[in-house]
Amino acid sequence: NIDPGTLNPYEHGECYVTDDGAETDLDLGHYERFLDRPLSQANNITTGRIYSNVIMKERRGEYLGSTVQVIPHITDEIKAAVKRIAPGNDVVLVEVGGTVGDIESLPFLEAIRQFRREVGKENALFVHLTLVPYIAAAGEVKTKPTQHSVRELMEIGIQPDFLICRSEKPLQDDVKRKIALFCNVDFGAVIESPDVPTIYEIPLSFEQQGFADRVMERLRLVAPTPNLTKWRTMVQHITKPHARVKICVVGKYTDYIDSYKSVQEALIHGGIANDVGVDLAWTSSDLFTSPERAREILSSFHGLLVPGGFGVRGVEGMVEAIRASRELSIPFFGICLGMQAAIIEFARHVLHLGDSHSSEFAPECPGVSDNRPAVFDGERHRFFEEHVAPGIQRREGDLAAGITVDRGLVPRLELLKAKRQRPPEREQFLQESQL
Repeated sequence: NIDPGTLNPYEHGECYVTDDGAETDLDLGHYERFLDRPLSQANNITTGRIYSNVIMKERRGEYLGSTVQVIPHITDEIKAAVKRIAPGNDVVLVEVGGTVGDIESLPFLEAIRQFRREVGKENALFVHLTLVPYIAAAGEVKTKPTQHSVRELMEIGIQPDFLICRSEKPLQDDVKRKIALFCNVDFGAVIESPDVPTIYEIPLSFEQQGFADRVMERLRLVAPTPNLTKWRTMVQHITKPHARVKICVVGKYTDYIDSYKSVQEALIHGGIANDVGVDLAWTSSDLFTSPERAREILSSFHGLLVPGGFGVRGVEGMVEAIRASRELSIPFFGICLGMQAAIIEFARHVLHLGDSHSSEFAPECPGVSDNRPAVFDGERHRFFEEHVAPGIQRREGDLAAGITVDRGLVPRLELLKAKRQRPPEREQFLQESQL
């Protein structure tokens, strides 16, 4: 694939959009959050883009008619992508995705092998991330997968300088010594990365093991000791918050939560800023089959978020979920399709335009363009005059007597919301939650 934006979110998760509008792999979002630096299209490359660039160069005659091959043309294009972001940076961190031994990753591994030879061993190092599985039945970890993975790398000419060992539990020193011996690395170069409550705890674990110091020493770089006080405070807010809230995310692709990675991270980071833990419930919109069912599902949540999506499937469920949140006075946030569904719900159940829909899902829906006199009749007219019209004022001198909505409309709608009586079950839940 050339662009991650065209990949099925069920397979690869949500794509990450950079400041320059590029649709990239979602992992790039993690790098931005960790580094606090904006990234761009240049920071992400796919196999499809590499091959596309090579083919386009061949079409333009840049190879002067020579036979285009994986080596050197594909590998040269990969190296060029790495070098492209080098100016202005002291260190370029390159992730080669995939699994060692896969056919797809071989050109990339060959490219970085060549790259190290070109820039010199003192200017490049290899860090290999490997899995050390824990066998619960035997009560022990197994190092064979790591040994075989490193052996595969060495067969193509890459000797890892560091091993980061993912595991369910911390590794004992004797296990790390065994890995170091069979993988031909120093004992101190075996860095453990056991499961932790939050991904943001990993840098603290690496720093405790002296990983950064060893990397700096190998690359002959000098930098001050990092002050991780704020980082530790952030981790504290994640692992031991002063309060917790339950947020229901109602979407179409909730079977694979990476489909909504940006939503997940935004809610988590909102909780960090407020020292509140956020418990997310990923709920399929197909479950909201009736108003009663929707109220039953949402009654125990502090908030509802409906994210984006495409296609008609699940839209009616979103509408029912949004209706329940309005009737139960549950805070609601709609993104893209979620806000579109909110407008449909408001038109149907507040303005009583029962056949309201979006032409995206119902091209034949009548809408309000057929001059039906019922649009502002009766109850709808009274609602508009009492709660909406007072917030709209005409400004003298505006072309065509244009209208603007003043800020008084928002408090009036909030007052309208506050006047509604909360259902008893909702009131009891909020009291029990101390909110």
